[in-house]
Amino acid sequence: MTGYGRTESQFRGRKLVCEIRSLNSKAMDMSVRLQPELRAHELEIRTQITQRVERGKVEIAICYQLSDASSQPSAINWSAAKEYARQYGEQFGEPVPAEVMGAILRFPDVTKSGEEGSDLTDEEWQAVQTQIEQTLDEFVAFRTQEGAALQAMFTEKLDGIAALLAQVEPFEKGRVAKIKERLEQNLAQLSAQTQAEIDRNRLEQEMIYYLEKLDITEEKVRLANHIKYFRETMENADAVGVGKKLGFIAQEMGREINTLGSKSNQSEMQIIVVKMKDILEQIKEQVLNVL
Repeated sequence: MTGYGRTESQFRGRKLVCEIRSLNSKAMDMSVRLQPELRAHELEIRTQITQRVERGKVEIAICYQLSDASSQPSAINWSAAKEYARQYGEQFGEPVPAEVMGAILRFPDVTKSGEEGSDLTDEEWQAVQTQIEQTLDEFVAFRTQEGAALQAMFTEKLDGIAALLAQVEPFEKGRVAKIKERLEQNLAQLSAQTQAEIDRNRLEQEMIYYLEKLDITEEKVRLANHIKYFRETMENADAVGVGKKLGFIAQEMGREINTLGSKSNQSEMQIIVVKMKDILEQIKEQVLNVL
């Protein structure tokens, strides 16, 4: 499920910015971008994230730097600056223009603040952890809002399938009678000798067997039960792996709808089945975004 959280604060004259974003993924795929002084705590940061984020393609960026109000003089790495200038001259065959040199002097490895690269104190690390937790709160709140929107969408789509299922009822009542009538008409067209040779008892048995194979009562009942179970699963917010379970239920719904289509020999029923399939595909696409 997509998610986003961002917080910003000030601690001892330095600006602390934490940002977490994610896209849907079947497993946890975490990418962490940290400043040099935070890299020693990368494992702890990853552990803190995984305690509250189950899966997804997650990106974390944490910036802890001097704020504009408390900026201190920066040391220039002239060796690096001269190397960039030399490479520019070799590439373009001309001296470095002032605007390009100004850009070079702003490169991270050329300009470094006095505090950059220093180890964090215990209080600073505690502040970073608190900031991460606050960002996770925003991230989870964003996901909760997205989940509520998905649940509303699923409810609407399930209502649509249930309404279409109810539309099958009128066609089903007259369908068996029409099939039986058509078979009787075909038998009436046979010659009198052929009709006399037909075993009526066996014919009745075969017709009953054939009509039972076309009966869709079980498929309708199972599809209605799957819709009910889908709703109940959505309501169980504390369950683990709800997304996968909803995916399995959607697959079972698809099987019942396909069987309805294969047994329906009326164009009106087939149109209803096509509409059901269209709605179910929309559900399957969004189920992938559920944790």
